[in-house]
Amino acid sequence: MTSQKILSVVPLLLLATIVAAAVPIPLDPIKIAPHIYELKFENDRVRVIEQILRRGDTQPLHAHPDRLLVYLQTCAWIEDDGHGGKRMQKFKYGDVAWAAAETHGGSNPEVVQECRILEIELS
Repeated sequence: MTSQKILSVVPLLLLATIVAAAVPIPLDPIKIAPHIYELKFENDRVRVIEQILRRGDTQPLHAHPDRLLVYLQTCAWIEDDGHGGKRMQKFKYGDVAWAAAETHGGSNPEVVQECRILEIELS
């Protein structure tokens, strides 16, 4: 590719980058499920969200980047294991867990005990 062709492509790439940065993430849990997720803090390096899982709440399809989960109370729920079975998830107050980036939702976990989680998303 000649240098002139490369230079003609650069403005288009720059414009695409600016537009992508300005467009909100379509599966942002705060926008999709404000009844479950609340923004607590945000800067250019980290975003902190509080999630409250309650019996009967359905989580619409949403996406998360890599994040650290801090459990703000003891909680438990039963979820599908993806193979036709069920598994219990339970955490104690103060437990900390790593969660890799994922897109999930569309299901209603069987909340046994309401759960408050602080999600620390990394940029």
